[in-house]
Amino acid sequence: MKLTLVAPLLLSTLVASKSFIFGNQQQPLVDDSLSVPGDNPLNFCADPTDYTLTIDHVDLDPNPPVKGKALQIKAKGNFTLKIEQGAYINLSVKYGLITLVKTQADLCEQMKEVDESCPLNGAKDFTKDVTLPKEIPPGTYTVLADAYTEDGEQITCLEAVVHFKV
Repeated sequence: MKLTLVAPLLLSTLVASKSFIFGNQQQPLVDDSLSVPGDNPLNFCADPTDYTLTIDHVDLDPNPPVKGKALQIKAKGNFTLKIEQGAYINLSVKYGLITLVKTQADLCEQMKEVDESCPLNGAKDFTKDVTLPKEIPPGTYTVLADAYTEDGEQITCLEAVVHFKV
């Protein structure tokens, strides 16, 4: 499975908006300060001021994503530290309580998927088009992507929950 720095973004394309997930039911308690800026359903795992990647925005079109359809991801951010070879990303995808994917990937290798290479430093802006499989089974998916420098300093952590209906 090929992953990129935007793996959380690509995998979280399965994520539906909060209103889609919960409909007109009572809304859960959500810390909006952890929402990733832009038209997307992503959340930071913790206070993003501690991360070495400042995300200006992530926009998904369409949002929420539609299985079997093309999805465009536009993202802009700034690396406040130089990211060197050896940086990695921990990725997990769960379907309900079942772990589908739990892997660690070389971040620099995966950046080639968006025409970038290490060292990563400063402002970055990219657009990526992906097609979602139409065979996505209905259910709830949880995606967690946690990226670290070669020295173990956290670059960013993103999470999302997706629900697909029949």
